Amino acid sequence: MPAELSPIDKAKFAAARRAVDFVEDGMKVGLGTGSTAAWMVRCLGEMVREEGLSIVGVPTSTRTAELARQVGIKVVTLEEAKWLDLTIDGADEFDPELNLIKGGGGALLQEKIVATASDQMIVITDAAKEVAQLGAFPLPVEVVPFGWQTTRGLIEEMLSSMDVMGRQTALRLNGTQPFLTDEGNYIVDCHLKRIGNPRQLSLVLNQIPGVVENGLFIDICDKVIIGGADGTVELRDINDGSVSHDRIDFAEESNIFSDLD
Repeated sequence: MPAELSPIDKAKFAAARRAVDFVEDGMKVGLGTGSTAAWMVRCLGEMVREEGLSIVGVPTSTRTAELARQVGIKVVTLEEAKWLDLTIDGADEFDPELNLIKGGGGALLQEKIVATASDQMIVITDAAKEVAQLGAFPLPVEVVPFGWQTTRGLIEEMLSSMDVMGRQTALRLNGTQPFLTDEGNYIVDCHLKRIGNPRQLSLVLNQIPGVVENGLFIDICDKVIIGGADGTVELRDINDGSVSHDRIDFAEESNIFSDLD
C-alpha cells in the first residue's frame, strides 16, 4: 500500500472491500458516486479482471461511469437493467436507523433513483459519518434553474415551520457559476444543523414547486459498512438488527493500489 494513503482513505477502502463480498456473478449492481464509492468500483474492477466476475453496473453519475469503464466493468443504463440486485454507495451522514444525507457530490437524484430500483442498498462509510441525529452536514436540495430564487425562498419559508436548528440556505457554486448536476439542475444546500423529523422534511420539501429531489434517504439503506484505518470493518443490518465485525488485510490488496504508485 502506498505510504501516502491517508488513514481516511484506508478506512474508506476497508469498507468498500468488505462491501464487494456481497456482489455475486451475474448481478446487476448500482454503482455509487463519491470518494468511498470510487474505491468500491476499483475493487469490483479488480474482481472482473482477476477473478472473471461477470456483472453489469449502473452508474449514478458520469464520473462513476467513466471510472467503471476504465477498470473493466460493463456499464448499462437503468432502462436497460430495469431492476438491480444491489446498490453500493457512500453517504455524507447516517443515523442509528440508517437514514442518510447524500448529495455532497451532487449526484443525489440519480443515486436515489438507482438505490430505490434495487433489492437492497449497502452504504460504505467511515465512523466520522455516523451521527445521533441528521443535519450537521448541509442537506442538498436539487432544484430546476428556472425560478430557482423563488424556489429557494419557498424552501426557507417552509423551514420556519420545521423542526430544524438552522435555516440558512446557499446556492452551490462551481467557481463563480452555479454548480450543475448531470441533469443540468442547481443545488441549494440547506444548513440545518439538526433535523428533528427527517421523514416529514423530505416529504414537504418535495412538494415545493421547482424542487426535483432532496438528499434525505429514508428507509432505503439496508446495511451500512463502517471501515477503520486499521482495516477493521463493522457491518450493521437494519433488517435483522445484527452487527458483525471483520478485518481487511491491506497486505493482500496491493493490486488495488497499483494505479496510485
